[in-house]
Amino acid sequence: MTSIGTDNQGKPKQRTVFFVSDATAITAETLANSVLAQFHGLKYQRFRMPFVNTDEKAKAAALRINEIEKETGVRPIVFSTLVAGSLASTFNEYCNAFVIELFRSFVGPLERELGVPSDHSVGKSHEIGDQDRYNRRIDAINYTLSHDDGQTNNGLEEADVILVGVSRSGKTPTSLYLAMQYGIKAANYPLIPEDFDRGELPPALENCKGKIFGLSIAPERLSQIRSERRPNSRYASLENCRYEVYEAERMMDNEGIKFLSSTTKSIEEISATILLELKVNVDPMMSM
Repeated sequence: MTSIGTDNQGKPKQRTVFFVSDATAITAETLANSVLAQFHGLKYQRFRMPFVNTDEKAKAAALRINEIEKETGVRPIVFSTLVAGSLASTFNEYCNAFVIELFRSFVGPLERELGVPSDHSVGKSHEIGDQDRYNRRIDAINYTLSHDDGQTNNGLEEADVILVGVSRSGKTPTSLYLAMQYGIKAANYPLIPEDFDRGELPPALENCKGKIFGLSIAPERLSQIRSERRPNSRYASLENCRYEVYEAERMMDNEGIKFLSSTTKSIEEISATILLELKVNVDPMMSM
């Protein structure tokens, strides 16, 4: 048996969590992570189980989860978006876990409220307009990759969002998250000492202020991150990091650019703030 340790009350410090779905499991994972975030101090080992779309796969997934229960000695937590009745029944019959059926929690009450039965069909959440959304997502990812770290100024007018900030403040991962999760075309541009000497944004961004959002970071954290890449360099020194962060924040204040510190925030929180502050319209199905 694998020991995962307990806290002072004898409760496990870590729980194993599964996201089980008849499709990609992205919906299950997204909803589940929002719920799990409400319980601070716990650690989770997460596993995604997508495309559980036959009774045989449902049984196999359940038995695999049971193996984890035997190995850890702690009942796993399962967030399921299995819709078809037979799949859910087979899975629940064999699974020795705490199972939360995300769709079924809503479908039954909605059936009663609407007065009509649901289709209970596999993959419905990814059916309508999927091809168009897929194409938009791929276009956004390609755009974001080609406009990472100020690689090119061409096509900046097409951007939905332009992130600015000092090197290693979180611009690239946030940009990619926006593209992959929401189909947002996100460019990002580094603020460098030459910009601070000039006291202005890079010339290429002068006509894009309505799309710009800034990321900052605590100098101490920035120094740690840069030291992993270039240890013992001026680039990573705390003194230089303090200078760059101060100058970047001063410039953004002077230019009227909204910004936040990425130090203690998740990419999900940062992205949600950016979309809200810049009033970017997002197809709600893009995040499914």
